[in-house]
Amino acid sequence: MVTGNIEVFTQNSIRIRGREGIIYVDPFQMREKPRDADYILITHDHYDHFSPEDIEKAAKAETILVVPEKMEGKAQEAAKLVGRIVTVKPGICQDVDGLELETIPAYNSLKPFHPKSAGWVGYIIRVDGKRIYIAGDTDATKEAKAVRCDVALVPIGGTYTMNAKKAAELVNTIKPSAAIPTHYGSIVGKKEDADEFAANVKPPVRVEVKMRKFRL
Repeated sequence: MVTGNIEVFTQNSIRIRGREGIIYVDPFQMREKPRDADYILITHDHYDHFSPEDIEKAAKAETILVVPEKMEGKAQEAAKLVGRIVTVKPGICQDVDGLELETIPAYNSLKPFHPKSAGWVGYIIRVDGKRIYIAGDTDATKEAKAVRCDVALVPIGGTYTMNAKKAAELVNTIKPSAAIPTHYGSIVGKKEDADEFAANVKPPVRVEVKMRKFRL
C-alpha cells in the first residue's frame, strides 16, 4: 500500500487501512456509522478535528483514541466511546499497540489560530512499511520541513493553515513519493485549491486528489 488505502473526507478527516488496522484521523461530519476504527488519532481540539459525535460513529469497544497531552481533559468527553485514551506530546516516537507513530508539532508561525504553546500535533504513522505524514493544522514550520515520509497529507485551504502554494513549497522541500491535499473545499478553501496545489508541486512527487465529494 502506498496511497490506495487512504481516503480523505471533509476537512482533515482521513481513513487509512493497513496491516496495522483501520486508522482514522480527525473524523468529522461522518454520514454513516462504520464503527470499525482500531485507532483514532486527533491532531487538536478544534470542533472540526475533535468531534465526539463523529468519534462515536467511527469507534468500536476496543478503539484506541490518541490525543495531544494538553487536551487530555477535553478528551474525556469521548472516554466512554472508546476502549482507552493514549496521550502524546509533540516531538516523540511511540509504539501504540503495534502502531508506530511520531508526533510533529503543528502550529501557525504568525497567525493566532494554532499557537505552538498549545502542544498540538501532526502524525507520522508507519502503515504497511510506509511512513505517512498527516500534517494537521499547521504552517510550513521548521519541524514540518524536516519530515521524512513516503506520503504527505497537507492542508491547503489557507486562513488557518498553509495555502496551496505554501503547501506545495513544503512538499517540494520534503519530497515524499506522493502528496495528498486536505483541509479545503468546505469551511475554508475552494475545491480549485487542489488544482493550484498540484500545479506547484514539482516532479517526481505525485499529487493525488482524494477528497470525496460526499461524506462517509
